[in-house]
Amino acid sequence: MILFCLISHQSFIKDKPQIFILKKFELLLGLALYYGIFILALPISILLYKAKEQSWFRIIETLKQPVVLSAYKMTFITACIAAIINALAGLILAWVLVRYHFYGKKILDVAIDLPFALPTSVGGLTLMTVYSDQGWMGPICSWLGVQVVFSQLGVLIAMIFVSIPFVVRTVQPVLESMEEELEEAALCVGASSWTTFWEIIFPPLAPSLVTGTALGFSRAIGEYGSITLISSNIPTKDLVISVLISQKLEQYDYQGATVIATGALFVSFILLLVINSIQVWRQTLTK
Repeated sequence: MILFCLISHQSFIKDKPQIFILKKFELLLGLALYYGIFILALPISILLYKAKEQSWFRIIETLKQPVVLSAYKMTFITACIAAIINALAGLILAWVLVRYHFYGKKILDVAIDLPFALPTSVGGLTLMTVYSDQGWMGPICSWLGVQVVFSQLGVLIAMIFVSIPFVVRTVQPVLESMEEELEEAALCVGASSWTTFWEIIFPPLAPSLVTGTALGFSRAIGEYGSITLISSNIPTKDLVISVLISQKLEQYDYQGATVIATGALFVSFILLLVINSIQVWRQTLTK
């Protein structure tokens, strides 16, 4: 009997770490499910349910309004242009931060994350201070005949400002982990710098570049604070979806705001799904 108790005690001690690991896993799983359900899935489900309560005729009539169509067009076209610009500029910035050492590098590295830390309204106020007629770039813009503040160009600059960190921060770790010996070997066998970049460097960078561009695109679509300050918010001119939804809520048109938000959610989801599919296809080819 004593021997049986000793054996049971020994087996309990051996199994105790496994029980602790299992409980820890269950705790983390519960937290992850709580976050996924109550923070992400539940609000989106409620938004879709509220939109479903309205008739299809009401939904179509709301989405067919010229102001709504213009806001969708303005938002997605400008966000696409900002994403393309950020893909190129973000890749160059990440390359400079990883491959070069220069005075002020740490300051530039910290400045990349400023759009994450700044309230978006502060970002919009900063852009207005720089690009307004009395700002630092105002005389140059006036001399060139370019109007930034209260124009579509201002919306584009605001979207670029808030979304470029996504590209830099997703590409930078991949560049840092690359082995420079492969590039040196390619150069030694006579490959040009462009061939080395396109054949050796770019394929591993492509998935992270696509991911960062997609994240930046999504961030640009949802931007509100900086755009509402730097643009005139005039329908059919430079009005975007986020500002239009806010205007609908101020007018107590909750049904219209819900329909517009649901349409933006649906289009954004489809675009992100296509981008992620392209990324998976690209990863499959590289393997």
